[in-house]
Amino acid sequence: MSDKVQYTNSKVQPEDFTSGWKVALILTGLGVSLPMLYLGSEMALAMGFRNAVIAFFISTAVLSVLCVLTTLIGNRSRLSTYMILRFPFGKQGAKLINFLMGISLLGWFSVALELLSDAIVDTSAVLLGIQFPLWLIILIGSIFITITTIYGIRTLEKLANIAVPILLVFLLYVVYIAMGQPTHEIAESTGTIGSLTLFEGTSALIGSSILVPVLMADFSRYIYNDRQSVFSVLGVALGTPLVWIIAGFLAMKTGEVDIIQMMKNYSLVLPAFILIFVSTWVTNATNLYSVALTFATLSDRWSYTRWSILASLVGTSMALAGFSDYFIDFLNILAVFSPSIAAIYLIDFFYVKQQNYQLEQVKNWGMNALLAWGISSIVALLAYFEIFSVTSIYYLDSFLIAGVLYFFLEKRR
Repeated sequence: MSDKVQYTNSKVQPEDFTSGWKVALILTGLGVSLPMLYLGSEMALAMGFRNAVIAFFISTAVLSVLCVLTTLIGNRSRLSTYMILRFPFGKQGAKLINFLMGISLLGWFSVALELLSDAIVDTSAVLLGIQFPLWLIILIGSIFITITTIYGIRTLEKLANIAVPILLVFLLYVVYIAMGQPTHEIAESTGTIGSLTLFEGTSALIGSSILVPVLMADFSRYIYNDRQSVFSVLGVALGTPLVWIIAGFLAMKTGEVDIIQMMKNYSLVLPAFILIFVSTWVTNATNLYSVALTFATLSDRWSYTRWSILASLVGTSMALAGFSDYFIDFLNILAVFSPSIAAIYLIDFFYVKQQNYQLEQVKNWGMNALLAWGISSIVALLAYFEIFSVTSIYYLDSFLIAGVLYFFLEKRR
């Protein structure tokens, strides 16, 4: 899809339509990266494998339902997420939401950069006996990722189309050879890193991918029809939990969170590193690309290249500061502020606009949407800190309150 016209401010034209299974593969590929493998490993070690698997499927079910709804919006409107958000939030209000999404993507860039640099340091130590300084690898990696984001993102994506399926098969092979320990011992095992409840783990997992439903329109607007658009959601519904389960299983077998340290147990460090390096490099270049495009909607004074460089500098500083140590907290905060965005634009498309977007009807400020988002976010934040809650589930508070409040505000108007 990256070879096609971007259609930033207009509808996708039929000559650029594609099939749902191609989009499903792209979405699966986004899940086969170091941050997602790290997340699956940490969840399993913190919760125990059985609870982790339950959390994997609950969170995936929630995200898949939302994705089915938002993918229909993208497919029927043929507009980007940025354009869709302008209908409920207004031209200026959408910039605020875009800023939030840009910060979220920047957090993912930082974590992926740090984990990729860790993998390089670990691999060089195991294979070459050389211990490179982590900060040096972060800086070098950031420079090369930034350059490829600006000049070679399309070539990288083509490489990922080959590397990601191979990596997935390779991880399944590692699971196969790791089956020496009886499965029930892993299933009954409790966490070894720290205590994390089923609810806390599920919340973090939902927070980890809550922007996927919000951004789903960017993918589904290119798909032929509704049926194929819904089919594309299989990339989330099947691909994401599969990656988490593989990572969690291997973490319980080895007691390691780091994928390279896991592979050391099976003498597979080099092939694992090559495949993971390629997939994570591409994913992080895509993250930086998305951050630059998102921030570019805030002001037209800066070019895409300048936004890419600025985002890279900020993200690299976060990686050097050890942002991955706050990864779970970061994901939980996303689960406070992001579900309400999806709720509002679902209500806006299916109820307020009656599935009929007219570009000339976009206002400067969508005060009802901003009010609903602000109030729901405050309530969800209070629920997160266990001060006040409606449903006792803060991300559900965020989604329901925003949807109901926006519905009644628009009905009254």
